[in-house]
Amino acid sequence: MIDPADAIRARRRLTNRFIAGREAARLGPVFLPTAVVIAGDGSVITGREAILSAFTSQFADPGFGGYVRTPERIEVDAAGARAAEHGRWTAGWKDAPAQSGAYLAVWRRVTGQWMIESETFVTLS
Repeated sequence: MIDPADAIRARRRLTNRFIAGREAARLGPVFLPTAVVIAGDGSVITGREAILSAFTSQFADPGFGGYVRTPERIEVDAAGARAAEHGRWTAGWKDAPAQSGAYLAVWRRVTGQWMIESETFVTLS
């Protein structure tokens, strides 16, 4: 059986690849239907469809340069059903300073797959 932290790191690499490729629809299976994202500016996006819509809008912006999330630590509960991913994120837009900060993603294992329950991004620069 794959170590849960390794499985989550692999899912994170996959999300980074989909974001780099501007493939919003392919991000869908990673998010629970009820997922919540708190963006770096403090805005709240509730539900998988709203999250995918936000990605689609950003990907359509010709100035969007991408996001990269880099896990630093993953903690898994004793039952192996939930996990907390702590890390750093960066974002870029053409003709604008890069942004970066810290994030926490909550993952839940559903039918053997790790899915994002929530993500909170804090802009620090």
